[in-house]
Amino acid sequence: MSTSVVYEFVGRGRAEAQEHVLRDVCSALFASLPRSDQRRRGTQYVRGLLAVEGRKSIRKIAALVGGPAAEQSLHHFISSSTWDWVPVRRALARYLAGTAAPQAWAVRPIVIPKAGEHSVGVDRRFVPDLGQVLNAQRAVGIWAAAEELSFPVTWRLHLGRSWLDDVPRRSQAAIPDSAGAETLSDCAVEAFLELIADRELPRRPVVMDAQELDAAALLWRLRATGVPFLVRVGSALPLTPAEAPPAGHGSDLMPAHQLVGAARELRRPVLWSDHTTQRRLRSHLVAATPVRLPSRGRIAAPATGPDLLLLGTGPCGPHWPTEFWLTDLAAVPLPSLFRLSRLIGRVDRDFGAITEQVGIRDFAGRSYNGWHRHVTLASAAHAVAALSDRADARMRSAS
Repeated sequence: MSTSVVYEFVGRGRAEAQEHVLRDVCSALFASLPRSDQRRRGTQYVRGLLAVEGRKSIRKIAALVGGPAAEQSLHHFISSSTWDWVPVRRALARYLAGTAAPQAWAVRPIVIPKAGEHSVGVDRRFVPDLGQVLNAQRAVGIWAAAEELSFPVTWRLHLGRSWLDDVPRRSQAAIPDSAGAETLSDCAVEAFLELIADRELPRRPVVMDAQELDAAALLWRLRATGVPFLVRVGSALPLTPAEAPPAGHGSDLMPAHQLVGAARELRRPVLWSDHTTQRRLRSHLVAATPVRLPSRGRIAAPATGPDLLLLGTGPCGPHWPTEFWLTDLAAVPLPSLFRLSRLIGRVDRDFGAITEQVGIRDFAGRSYNGWHRHVTLASAAHAVAALSDRADARMRSAS
């Protein structure tokens, strides 16, 4: 949003400011929709996601924006209409690239618990973060992330074989023929590749936490794309030191924690501000050592080409390091790399404070298309809420 638009908010109430942002965002996002009634319903749905309290059902949104007649039209708009969400997401990503100046594209998987078995993509799944088996959908979101704010811009639903191989079930959910079996790691990479296929978006590194994914396979795929990356990995991930192994290690394949431990004397302090509202100043220690990916099956790791950097990070103390990150951004200073890794925390905070509040998990329909349209419009609602908050903060500081 331009500075002139921000300062138009001075003297207005917050609700009026949010309505102004809503119109600006929806005008940019829904330009691809061919009919005026579709553009109107898209704006109504986003407005409802922002205003309805509790669960964001179509019935509640309709009651807010137009009553019983609106419920039928909104249900059709989300679940049965023909409008394509891809250009809307592309417009959202471009809008935010120009408005929010993202430093990275951050990847964040989400879990959406469900009571029944009919919501598209729902399966019994073990969720490592929660340490339990849930009846849930799983999806991956790609975020435009900066230190001040972050925004979801695109999503990919992870589909298990129970949906892909069951022809009647697949047909009932209208899952397209193009959707095939993939791991959650593949799902994350494909979601990112779909985003950066838009050449008008700025080239930014991808930042993600791959501790619960097949990190080795994911890193091989990312290297093949040529996109710069910063990926959190597990402490046991085997890697090859770019230089001679430390004394006492006969193998050229070592777990990440041993490689970082050997570089302990290289630790340097880095100051950073956390993503709480107080923006508290913190200090972590960071050390880095050059490494290479090991061979993958029968594919040998390249003997030449740029090495990767393995970072160990964490607060000073007996349990350092607490995190391990791999990156091909070897020319970037360590403090900048560390602060880039903190964008995952920015995304987590904004997901809880904004994305969940605008109903990202609340789609109750059964169709693949309906789910994608709902999360697209929830992402638009997130953008409106976040930009309104930023405008409100600037308005207060200017008054």
